[in-house]
Amino acid sequence: MKEYEAVWEIFNQCANNQMRDVFIEEIRTEDPEQYVIEKFKGKDVHYEKTVENDGTIVFDIVTSGIRQRYTFSEI
Repeated sequence: MKEYEAVWEIFNQCANNQMRDVFIEEIRTEDPEQYVIEKFKGKDVHYEKTVENDGTIVFDIVTSGIRQRYTFSEI
């Protein structure tokens, strides 16, 4: 299994508040996309996956009207 540092950002919906919740964790998985799918299982989820030049995988997610982002960097 690969090990990733995962940063999960939940963006604030209030127009006058630019703060966001940020959680950092180490995750072992072979497939970060499957991890995201399982994390939001049972919810109406839409996401876009981007792989950056350095191999970082970014998922921009919208679920329950809330914009979120998961960023996976291999350790």
